[in-house]
Amino acid sequence: PGEEGLSLKHVEYQVTSQRYKTSVYRRYSDFDVFHEVLLQRFSYRVVPAMPPKRMLKGEREFIEGRRRGLGRFINLVARHPIFSEDELLKTFLTFNGSDVQTKLRDAYKRTGDEFMTNRIATQAKEYLPADIQAQFLTSREVIKNIHNSFNRLRDRAETMAERSKENAADLLMFGRELSVLGSDGSSLPSWASSQSSWGALRQSLKSLSVEFTVLSDKAAQQGRREEDDVVEKLSLFLDLLQSYRDLCERHEKGVLHEHQRALHKYGVMKRQMMSATVQPKEQASVEQLESRIVQQENAIQTMELRNYFSLFCLHQETQLIFIYLPITSHILGAFVNSQVQGHTEMGQVWNELQPKLGCLF
Repeated sequence: PGEEGLSLKHVEYQVTSQRYKTSVYRRYSDFDVFHEVLLQRFSYRVVPAMPPKRMLKGEREFIEGRRRGLGRFINLVARHPIFSEDELLKTFLTFNGSDVQTKLRDAYKRTGDEFMTNRIATQAKEYLPADIQAQFLTSREVIKNIHNSFNRLRDRAETMAERSKENAADLLMFGRELSVLGSDGSSLPSWASSQSSWGALRQSLKSLSVEFTVLSDKAAQQGRREEDDVVEKLSLFLDLLQSYRDLCERHEKGVLHEHQRALHKYGVMKRQMMSATVQPKEQASVEQLESRIVQQENAIQTMELRNYFSLFCLHQETQLIFIYLPITSHILGAFVNSQVQGHTEMGQVWNELQPKLGCLF
């Protein structure tokens, strides 16, 4: 689908879709419910994390940070090959009513989780490579290292963007001080031999402040480019990598843990059954225990199928992460281009400024 976008309007965010040619308004709570039902429906997939409800920053920084975070979230969801074709996303992007949260929950209730609707869910084991566990462990370690490296890259990129903004502020203040100095009309003492030359010099200093204002604007633009073209792209990929690590944890703490717990419970029941056989008990009690064992066997069978389907999805999501890895070259290209453009534009202003210094000497 086309890239999705959003902008702040009071306490709502405008979400636009190129694919559906729609524009709707969503509150943070709408995003939150959308994220909730996505996790319920696609618990075996890389569901991007939501930005926090509150950040430990100023109000302005918080609003902008959350807007960017929600933008990355909806873009990652819209670009996912499975999510992009699901009714949940279409509902979120197109429904114009006020009860979108109810619509989302109803849509999930109609379909259930992916295991119930995927046509190969019960045959997932047949599609898995024999060494899937070894592949999973290796890929997980590789992606963890990539995630850590990208975190450090993003930190450096943020520092550079902040430095450009600080440079813009310093250049502006430098120009203002030149203007103040050049605007000082105080008369010099009669014994100052350079009085006449200082008067001309003051006028020149005042005019130079214009160039420093231009330099400040260029530095500020450079900071915005670094933030939009580099930091934001790094953050998008980091959100994806973090979501993959979250998925790995869900797989281990969710499906695998429940499967092991069910097997343990089944073992306890079997021992109870053996004990009942050795020590005769009431027929009704034995039959009840047999019924519970059958139910537990069915539950274990379902969990085993879910476990294989979870591994199947995890295998696909791992491949998706590696498909995204070439984004590194695009980020590096954006970084280099932003630096070239910034230095070229500022260099041009500095070069234009240099001849004007001739009148100062």
